[in-house]
Amino acid sequence: MKRTMLGFVSCIVLILLNVNVLAQQATIDSAIRPAAYKLRYGLFKSYPNSTKDIIFLGNSITQGVDWAELLQNPNCKNRGISGDITYGVLERLSEVTEGKPAKVFVLIGINDIEHNIPDTLIVNNYRRIIRQIKAESPKTKIYFHTLLPVNNEFTQFKKHYNKDEHIAFVNTELKKIAEEEKITLIDLHPHFLDATNKLDKRYTQDGLHLNADGYQVWAGILKQYLL
Repeated sequence: MKRTMLGFVSCIVLILLNVNVLAQQATIDSAIRPAAYKLRYGLFKSYPNSTKDIIFLGNSITQGVDWAELLQNPNCKNRGISGDITYGVLERLSEVTEGKPAKVFVLIGINDIEHNIPDTLIVNNYRRIIRQIKAESPKTKIYFHTLLPVNNEFTQFKKHYNKDEHIAFVNTELKKIAEEEKITLIDLHPHFLDATNKLDKRYTQDGLHLNADGYQVWAGILKQYLL
């Protein structure tokens, strides 16, 4: 009787959690897209695909560097769109998977936090991204990065600053998802912290995006995953 009751309570809790997620989805604007989204997405669709492709998928932090040049690997392709969010990535994910790329490296979510999209929805979208890649391109190796820290001593991107607890929550949950889904987690976050747990000024020009030195640090972290 006790086990039956416990199972009933567990089902109720699960239903309530699902209802909460649906309620959150109804109150946020999942259709937010940056001005450059249509152009860049159109360009991506016009480019040829190869099963040797190594795709870097994300927002402006991903868009901000020539990956083929940085990593000295012509198979590296940039699929970053400045200002993009997890919903935007989901909308254009089939363009990535249709080519059945060898590897996909994902860094996305800081703009979701900037738009106050609930952390639980961001985390749920991570799982959706992973599962869609698995379903549409089963042989593709998936690598997910934790979010980078930010630095509120700068002033250019005020809506992104002072969200450290959200970044921490999302990163913690992403680590759990990576283990559950058996994908590779690349923990970028600690590599870019200063002594006060902010994005190190050596690696940024605005407290959000990376500078050349920051990208060199990232490249060094990635070397082992490109062998």
